[in-house]
Amino acid sequence: MSNAVKVFFSYSHKDEVLRDELATHLSMMKRQGVIEAWHDREISAGSEWANAIDDNLEVADIILLLVSANFLASDYCYDKEMTRAMERHETRETRVIPVILKPTDWNGAPFGKLQALPKNAKPITTWPDQDEAFLNVAQGIRRVVEDIAKSKTSSSTASGTTTTATSSPPATSYPLPGSFSTKRKNT
Repeated sequence: MSNAVKVFFSYSHKDEVLRDELATHLSMMKRQGVIEAWHDREISAGSEWANAIDDNLEVADIILLLVSANFLASDYCYDKEMTRAMERHETRETRVIPVILKPTDWNGAPFGKLQALPKNAKPITTWPDQDEAFLNVAQGIRRVVEDIAKSKTSSSTASGTTTTATSSPPATSYPLPGSFSTKRKNT
């Protein structure tokens, strides 16, 4: 198994093209083996999709909330995935990162207290060069991945063990970002 940081995409299917683009911009980290990215389109035929989503949400080190009006309108994204993500974030089991895809009113959302990407929480679709916006997001995610990797390493060193893959996330407290401001299938 791998020591890669597990990244979960929470998104509306209506924003799938933007999710794919973000995944493309994270490809170097995947090639380097520092992240394993997962989204629900990886669920194979005949699998119970709700269980697959829950299982991957529970082991994710980083949960990306791909924020748009579609995401906020989706009961599954908002009530299930985002709610569980924030519970895990509050207990420091995972790091939740809002990625603002499109302009929308997300003031007052539970994740509104978190620093969002890209910089200044400027929606990706409003950037003159969207590749620059995705680069900014990828660089921000890389910094968080590096923080988590350091935390995993220091946790393993402190316990006198080497890092091994497990079926559940390590009991590591991830540093919260200091400056980082049920129906889904058809949403």
